[in-house]
Amino acid sequence: MHSNTILQEFIRKSIHLTSVVIVIVYFYAGKNAVMGMLILFLLLFLIIENGRLKYNISIPLLQSLFRKNEISHPAGHIYFIIGAIISISIFSYEIASAAILMATFGDLTAALIGKKYGRTKIFHGPKSLEGSLSALIVNFVIGYLFLGGWPVALIMALSATIAELWFTHVDDNLAIPIFSGSVGYVAVFIISNI
Repeated sequence: MHSNTILQEFIRKSIHLTSVVIVIVYFYAGKNAVMGMLILFLLLFLIIENGRLKYNISIPLLQSLFRKNEISHPAGHIYFIIGAIISISIFSYEIASAAILMATFGDLTAALIGKKYGRTKIFHGPKSLEGSLSALIVNFVIGYLFLGGWPVALIMALSATIAELWFTHVDDNLAIPIFSGSVGYVAVFIISNI
C-alpha cells in the first residue's frame, strides 16, 4: 500500500475526529447545545454538498479527499452528522457517545490497519480480517470507557464491527452509530432487568 494512499485515508478519516468535540460539547453543554451545533453543521454541509453536486462547484482542498462513490453522491460527513443526530436523539449520553466514537475510531482503525496490513479478505470483499479485528479491539475499549462494564461494551463493539462489515449499501457513518447504539440500548435494557 502506498504511503500517499494511507495518508489520504488518514486525512479523510481525521475529519471525523470532530466526534470527540461532539462528545465533549454533549457532556459539558448538554443535549440541546450539541443538537443545535450538529443541525447547524448539517445545514452548512448540505448547502456545500448541494453546490458541489448540483452546480459542480469544486473545493480543491476537499476534492482529493472524496472517494470514488462520493464524487457524484453525498460525502460521508453528511451521513456521519445524521448518524450522530439520530444517536443523540434516541440514546443515553453513554450509548450515543460510545456509538459515535466507535463510528469514528473503529472505522479509522479498520481502514488504516486494513490498508496497511490487511491480507485476509472477508467475504471476498475489500474488508480485511486484520482491519476488522483491530476495529473490534478499539470499539471494545471505547465501549468499556463509556459503559463501564464489559458485557455491554463487548456486545456494542461486536455490533459496530459487524455494521462496518455488513452494511455495504448503507454508509457506515450512518449505519455504525445507529446499529451499535440500538444493540447497546437493548443490551443495557436486558442486562439491567436480569
